[in-house]
Amino acid sequence: MPRIALATYDPGTEPSRDADLPVLVRALTDAGAEAEAPYWDDPAVDWGGYDLVVIRSTWDYSWRAAEFGAWVDRVGTLTRLANPAPVVRWNADKRYLGELAAAGVPTVPTRYTAPGEPADLPADREFVIKPTSGAGGRFAARYTPAEHDTAVRHLARMHAEGFTAMVQPYMPGVDVGGERALQFFGGRLLHASRKGAVLAPGTPYDAVKVPHPDLERWRPTDAELAVAEKALAAVPGTAGLLYARVDLVDGDDGEPRLMELELVEPNLFLRLHPESLPGVTEAILAAAREPA
Repeated sequence: MPRIALATYDPGTEPSRDADLPVLVRALTDAGAEAEAPYWDDPAVDWGGYDLVVIRSTWDYSWRAAEFGAWVDRVGTLTRLANPAPVVRWNADKRYLGELAAAGVPTVPTRYTAPGEPADLPADREFVIKPTSGAGGRFAARYTPAEHDTAVRHLARMHAEGFTAMVQPYMPGVDVGGERALQFFGGRLLHASRKGAVLAPGTPYDAVKVPHPDLERWRPTDAELAVAEKALAAVPGTAGLLYARVDLVDGDDGEPRLMELELVEPNLFLRLHPESLPGVTEAILAAAREPA
C-alpha cells in the first residue's frame, strides 16, 4: 500500500480553493493507496514517510518563494517528489520563458526588468506587466501606451518588493480565441480547456483577479499540440515529469504561442473533466510504485 501525500496550502478559515483535492484523495484511497493532503508548510509532517509527494495545490508558494524553494529541496532529498525538485526550481521563476524561446519554442515575446533597472515599456501597443514569481494574476496588469506613468509606478512597487518584472505585448488574440490550457499527466495528453481573458482593461495590478474566467472544455489543434510538445521537450529533466500544463494564446499571426508552462502546481480542472480522474489516479500510483 503506497503512502502518497498530495501537498496543498493552508486555507486558514476559508474553504480550500482546490475542489479536486478531496476527489483525488478518495480515488487514490479507493485504488488501494494511503493518500493524505498535508499542508506543505506544516512543520509536523514527516515527508520522508511517504513513498511519493505530489505538489498538488501549494497555491500560496509565489508569495513565499524562498521558503517554498527550501521546502522543495528538503523534500526532494527525503523521498520521491513530483515534479522533481530541479524542475520545480526552474519553473518557479518565469525567466524560463527566455530559455524556451532560445530553444526555438514559439513564446509570447518577453523582456525582464530587475530592481534597479530602468523601465523599458512599449510605446506602440498594449502591454502586460507581471512578476517572474507569481500566480493567479497577482501583481499583473494590462496597459495602453497612454498609461505609461501608471505602469512605471507599478514597476516601482514590484521592484521595491524585490520582484523582477516581465514586460510582454498584450496578445489581442486572447480576447478572440481565449487562452488554451493543455494538460499532460504521466507523459500523455490528459485533456484541454479554454478560458477567457484574465486581465481586463483598467483593472489595477493589486486587484484580485478571477484566474480561470469562462472555463470550458477544448479540443486542441494539431498546431497547439506541436507547440506544447516542443515546449515540454525543451524542459531540463523532462524524463522526471509527472504532470504539466501548457498555456497557449494566439500570436499576431494567428499561430499559437506559449504563454506559460506550469510544472509546479497546476489546477487540474477535474470538475470540468471528470473522465480524466482514472488516468490521473493511475499515473500517481505508478509514480509511487517506481523503485527509488
